[in-house]
Amino acid sequence: MQAIILAAGMGKRLKDLTQNNTKCMVKVNGVTLIDRMLHQIERQHLSRIVIVIGYEGQKLVDYIETLDIRTPIVYVNNPIYDKTNNIYSLALAKDWLCREDTLLFESDLIVEDSVIETLLNDPRDTLALVDKYESWMDGTCVKLDENDGIEAFVPGKKFKYNEINDYYKTVNIYKFSRQFSQTHYVPFLEAYQTALGENEYYEQVLRVITMLDDPGIRAKRLDGQLWYEIDDIQDLDIAESMFTPDEEERVSLLQGRFGGYWRYPRLLDFCYLVNPYFPPQKLVDEMKASFETLLTQYPSGMRVNSLLAAKNFGVRQDYILVGNGAAELIKALMGRLSGKVGIIRPTFEEYSHRYEEREVVCFWPQDTRFHYHARDLMEFYSHNPIDNLILINPDNPSGNYIPKQELIDLVEWTKQQNIRLVVDESFADFSDEENNTMIESALLAENPHLYVMKSISKSYGVPGLRLGVLASGDTDMIARLKKDVAIWNINSFAEFYMQIEEKYKKDYAEALAFFREERSRYKEELSKIPGLEVFPSQANYLMAEITNGMTAAELTRILILKHNILIKNLFSKVNRDGKQYIRLAVRNTEDNNRLVKALWEVLGNGTNQCDSSHL
Repeated sequence: MQAIILAAGMGKRLKDLTQNNTKCMVKVNGVTLIDRMLHQIERQHLSRIVIVIGYEGQKLVDYIETLDIRTPIVYVNNPIYDKTNNIYSLALAKDWLCREDTLLFESDLIVEDSVIETLLNDPRDTLALVDKYESWMDGTCVKLDENDGIEAFVPGKKFKYNEINDYYKTVNIYKFSRQFSQTHYVPFLEAYQTALGENEYYEQVLRVITMLDDPGIRAKRLDGQLWYEIDDIQDLDIAESMFTPDEEERVSLLQGRFGGYWRYPRLLDFCYLVNPYFPPQKLVDEMKASFETLLTQYPSGMRVNSLLAAKNFGVRQDYILVGNGAAELIKALMGRLSGKVGIIRPTFEEYSHRYEEREVVCFWPQDTRFHYHARDLMEFYSHNPIDNLILINPDNPSGNYIPKQELIDLVEWTKQQNIRLVVDESFADFSDEENNTMIESALLAENPHLYVMKSISKSYGVPGLRLGVLASGDTDMIARLKKDVAIWNINSFAEFYMQIEEKYKKDYAEALAFFREERSRYKEELSKIPGLEVFPSQANYLMAEITNGMTAAELTRILILKHNILIKNLFSKVNRDGKQYIRLAVRNTEDNNRLVKALWEVLGNGTNQCDSSHL
């Protein structure tokens, strides 16, 4: 068996990185794509490697000669690489295709070794390597039958988004038998090129072949093996985090992205926090129905969006401000505060990051589970004077919750002490106490020193919309903050969501009921795992201490590398007596069970004693 690599293209979308180099000479974690691919192929002991070169071809040849590849290499030159597509490059190597069984590669791929091995180990002699379609993928897809037959090749222009559940993406690695090349592929390649020209793609030949009664090629489905196609600098950035050989660096790079994990194949995110049971499909469908309008029309300005928020939360328009996520409002508000600021730790650090650290007065709960009451805060800050108090309720990451009546006592106390009180209730809807919001017109009017922050992204499960609100009876402050943010600070999709959200109040209440039930079950299952002490929580996450000697960093690394699960390592937030803490989001039952199973394997020596009816 031999290998053929198509490496003639210019890689224009990589811009400066391919200005003087071929696409396959771009480096991922310090190693060029072609270096990695050639050494992977060499380990398979093939007879030869045929490389079709074009753009900067001599530079590529000179570079490959420095790589100490022992497998014989043959070069085929495409002199009109800038006027043709890859059908012409493969046609130039057609005689080689007919000589021997072949592994066909495109040179802009990075794959783990098991991707090549799974293709070689399959006894079927002619295969197209495919993977289940994900939203980050681009290019040719296929539809398969239950026996891995290719029912149809779906080029980009024929792609239908309402059929994506049926699609598999071609990985652009193929195994062709010599006979298949001789009797099927090369004859059809020649005919196709004669009829339609040289500016086509070789996959289109396969598309025609699959229309035959006996096409001679089937699909090989990947099952979690890593691969990535690098077309632009974002692809390169993602590939570096996926394929770095340094395990610590890989974990760090993933955590440092702060989201966007939908581009990572099958990564399950237990780090970032959203409502797993809302929005309902009908709400999603309603937004889809207006997609074109929302995409092509400007949103309203601040005045109208404040009106929508006022309607949804039942307060006066001059009491409320809409933000591009709570983060925008936090930045604006903290920029307007002055004097000492009280912060309860461990907590969500965005508030303190927006303030001078020397002006921060920290309260650390003495309770081993970081539990505290309103009276604890009043007692501490009576002896440690402050001008402003920030309270996340439920707190993040502990899940500690102060009931509404206690909060009202704190509102009264801060009023007497002339302290501004900021209550972030982004997770309050998940608590067992219903109707607990502090966004009430009467309460705000009577207490203009009270500011209530809420992340709609987290509570309502729509983080992609980037929505948050800030409410206060301090109308002067709200008016100043409205001037601080951009007039079009939210987009049309977020505005439309606020426009229709009220219709789904019942669905939201049902979602919260489902959530509370699942959180209780999830905590019970996690609590059975040896080496893990799980704290009570009223939020959509659970804080836990690792008690078996493993560090949070070690557990986080193992879950990412071995189970493709991302959790929150709390070491940077909480460093108390060397104890190790993690935070686990509450997702739906299926996802939660996957994490519980993984934790049993890591912490429970592989013995799973969970309730089998749920797992």
